[in-house]
Order: sequence, then C-alpha cells, then structure tokens
Amino acid sequence: MEDPFYLAIFFFLVAIFYSSVGFGGGSSYLAILVLAGVDLFTLRSTSLMCNIIVVTSGTIIFYQQGYLNLRRSLPLVLASVPLAFIGGYLPLRAKLIFIILGFALLLAAILLWFKNTKTLSESRLENRNAYIASGIGGAIGFISGMVGIGGGIFLSPVLNFINWNKAKRIAAISSLFILVNSIAGLVGQWFQHPLEIDLEWAWPLLLAVFLGGQIGSRLSVMKFNNRTIQRTTAILIFIASMKILNDHLFHLDNFFNDL
Repeated sequence: MEDPFYLAIFFFLVAIFYSSVGFGGGSSYLAILVLAGVDLFTLRSTSLMCNIIVVTSGTIIFYQQGYLNLRRSLPLVLASVPLAFIGGYLPLRAKLIFIILGFALLLAAILLWFKNTKTLSESRLENRNAYIASGIGGAIGFISGMVGIGGGIFLSPVLNFINWNKAKRIAAISSLFILVNSIAGLVGQWFQHPLEIDLEWAWPLLLAVFLGGQIGSRLSVMKFNNRTIQRTTAILIFIASMKILNDHLFHLDNFFNDL
C-alpha cells in the first residue's frame, strides 16, 4: 500500500473542501484508496471511519447555527439507517462489491459534474411528502452501506433537484445523513466481516481528515470556487470508477464464476 503520509495530504484537502459544504468526502477517499491499490475491506472501513470523523463536528456546528431541522430530517434518516446496515451486512463477493462501487462512483461523478450550486429563495421552497423522503433516504442508505460511503454525494444533488430546501439546510441534512449512515454501514460491515482498519497504517489519514474537517466545518460559507472543486473532484472519482470497472467488469472471463 502507498505511504499513508503521502495519502494524508490529499485526505486533508478533501476533508476541508467537503466538510465546508456538509459532506464527509467518502467517495473521494474511496477513489484515492482505489488508485493507491488498497484492498477492498480496508478501503471501505477506512473511508467510513474518515466520514464519521469529518461530519461529526460539521453536524454539531450546523445544528448550533440553526441550519439543521431534526424533525424535517427524520424521514430521511430513519429510513436510511437500517438499510445502510443491511447494505453493509450483505455477504457479497468482493468482485460484485467492486462493480457496484464502480457504478456508484460513476454516478457520483456525474451528479457532481452537473450539480446545481445556486441557492434557492424562500419563495421556491415546498413541503415534501415524508414517504418520498423515506424512499429517497432508504435507497441511498442501502447503496451507501454496500459501497462504503455516507451517501451525501447522492443525497445532496437529489434534494437540490427537487427543491427540497435552501442550499445550507440541504448541506446540514446531508451532514447528519452521512454521519448516521456511515455508522450504520460500518456496524453492518463489522457484523458481516471483521473490520480491517490497520490503525498503525491509517492513523495519519484519520488525523488528516480530523484536522481538515475542523477547518472546513468552521468555514460555514463556502470560500472556494464551488464549480471548480466540484468538477475537479468529479474527474478524480470518474477516473477511479473507470479503473474499478476496467479491472472488475470489463475483464469478464471469471466474473460469473466469482459470483
């Protein structure tokens, strides 16, 4: 595996950028770890641990600033947690998990590339049906648990697309969503397979995302060029998805036997 101190630089920058808009950075951690050649079970558990570290402080800060409405968030969260656990618990073959991960990262890259960054005005906000929220949260939670991310990178573009709420409140909901689903997915993985977190190797990464998350969470208002960061990240995630699909889907000679 790559030198963790080298990877920690990228993890630190990812944590700053993502936490400043309510994300944990799980998809980018996965992309970096895939490109670094880290094995499947280690990269899934490490990514979720990094997510939890980053979004914990972000969720607290969003709540203290009044952006996080817990009652409005409940339909999304309550449906997602058990399904994230099930997704992490499913006894899938490594080959199939990699293929699902490849397509999930490809979808995440597309959503990031085309994500609308403008803030909605209060006059355009509408109340949304709790059943719709539960369906969205459950579906994203299930996929997130399987691949080892918190799901915010899927949730935020969807909520923006349906005009769920203002941008800052969507970021706050996404932060809470990522936190609870990362915990549920990690627990599900632990029940299915012993967690492979090599702390002697991973501690620089965990420390880097903690420091980056503290900085990014306190920025509150985005200080970066949002569009540039989105599309740069989308390219990284796209490259990782193509590498995974090339290694595990396009080489189909033993695929069906591995299932």
